[in-house]
Amino acid sequence: LGEFFKDPNPWATAMNNLGMPPMGMTGQPLMPDFDPNLGMMAGITSMNPMMPGLGIVPAPLSQDVPAVKEIIHCKSCTLFPPNPNLPPPATRERPPGCKTVFVGGLPENANEQLIMEVFGQCGDITAIRKSKKNFCHIRFAEEFTVDKALFLSGYRIRLGSSTDKKDTGRLHVDFAQARDDLYEWECRQRMLAREERHRRKMEEDRLRPPSPPPIVHYSEHECSQLGDKIKDDGKFPEAVRVLLTWLERGEVNRRNANNFYSMIQSSNSHIRRLMSEKSQHEKEMEEAKEKFKTALAGILAQFEQIVSVFQAASKQKAWDHFSKAQRKNLDMWHKQAEEIRNMHNEQLMGIRREEEMEMSDDDMEDAPDSVSQAEALKEENDSLRCQLDAYRNEVELLKQEQGKNQPIRSEEDSTHSQQLSFLQQALQGMQKQLLNMREELKQREVELEKSLEDKQLLKNQVQTLKEGLQNLQNTHIMQVCLAECVQEKEGPTEKNAQSPITSEREALLVGIISTFLHVHPFGASIEYICSYLQRLDTKINPGEVEALLSRLPCTFRQELTGVGASLEKRWNFCGFEGIKST
Repeated sequence: LGEFFKDPNPWATAMNNLGMPPMGMTGQPLMPDFDPNLGMMAGITSMNPMMPGLGIVPAPLSQDVPAVKEIIHCKSCTLFPPNPNLPPPATRERPPGCKTVFVGGLPENANEQLIMEVFGQCGDITAIRKSKKNFCHIRFAEEFTVDKALFLSGYRIRLGSSTDKKDTGRLHVDFAQARDDLYEWECRQRMLAREERHRRKMEEDRLRPPSPPPIVHYSEHECSQLGDKIKDDGKFPEAVRVLLTWLERGEVNRRNANNFYSMIQSSNSHIRRLMSEKSQHEKEMEEAKEKFKTALAGILAQFEQIVSVFQAASKQKAWDHFSKAQRKNLDMWHKQAEEIRNMHNEQLMGIRREEEMEMSDDDMEDAPDSVSQAEALKEENDSLRCQLDAYRNEVELLKQEQGKNQPIRSEEDSTHSQQLSFLQQALQGMQKQLLNMREELKQREVELEKSLEDKQLLKNQVQTLKEGLQNLQNTHIMQVCLAECVQEKEGPTEKNAQSPITSEREALLVGIISTFLHVHPFGASIEYICSYLQRLDTKINPGEVEALLSRLPCTFRQELTGVGASLEKRWNFCGFEGIKST
């Protein structure tokens, strides 16, 4: 024990572990440059070594104080944290997928068992490569354990309770580059990329619209089925797409052209059905328009009734019995009702104007339609005139009431003035509309008169054309009669002229001989010609044939061929040359 107190180092070490300044027995400090915060947590004051539970449970930390490094006790060594006032140790940039750390500043007497004991608390270690010098490389199984190992950077390590320099050191932990880490990281990135591509592909396949069904190839069986499908109204869109694809592929040939023609004809027959469907839809649309217009007119009539109710309530005999708040509400409601009424009225008039524009765009084909339109315009004009008279009467009544009741309050005067302004605006609108309708009626009457004049002119032209046609027919009949008379007079002279062909039999012989000689360009003898003709008729003799050929010098020509004993007479067909000379 005396030796223990004689040597100040063990005592200073024990006092340091307790976070107290090393003091001697006489009260003198053993280490003048002792840092009281060394090995202690920030915010914790020095403790009395005689306090119960010393070093077992630290004092609770406040929430404002950040967590700091503490002393770490291991089986064969102790780790002392660095000064918290010092800056954090510098580290290199973290390599991708880093699982390996560099540990420097190890004690000279450190071995792999000590390294495993210190850094095994961070996580599973797969490999330790220790150098002969005071550093090593540690490879962990997971990446997140590297951050735990970096937490030990800056700690002072001491083996046991020895103060020998070879048993102490200051740890420096940093990231290390390793080919295995990079290879595993690249493999993992490639796997993630494959999964991402697969996920995107699945998402695209899910969002991609379904592909159209494939078009069947042409065959006789498919062609017959397609012909039945084209005739079916429900299957026509799909069938006509197949027919279009076959035509674009060039499946049509001479053998199946009739089948394709029948399918095209069946497709053409659907035009009438489609036109009827279109007309049906147009009819339904017109009916819907009429229904909407009727409903809108009914709604507008109800709005007119509501406005009339407010007007009746605004008169003197009913208005005096309402309170001020009630009158204010009635005025507001009256204004809103009139605005809504005017808006619906403009909408209805717009629909009517559109219908009138459509009617004016269409050409008037016959006069009765124009007459009916003119009558409809007259009726509408009369109705508008009646409405205008009614508005005038209401204005006059309001003016009379205003003249009788001069001592009415200002609020009532403002109400009546507003009513008058609304009525005047409505009156002006009705007057403008009445003028427009009158102008349009005049235009329609002018167009009707013009169409009637055009119709009469066309009737006159048709009558003139009929008379001219009758004259032409009479002239033609006279010309035909004159031609027949001339032919009767010239007939005997033509019969007296001698013709080389006297009968139909000779004409047949000329035709047959011409055909025969046409296929013999070098000519044929009279015997050869007669032998051919006698196959058709045995009564034909060479003399008759030769006489007939001689009478037609422009059609048949006789030539001598051969020399001496082989001299031969041959007949040639020269009708193509004789037609130019005759």
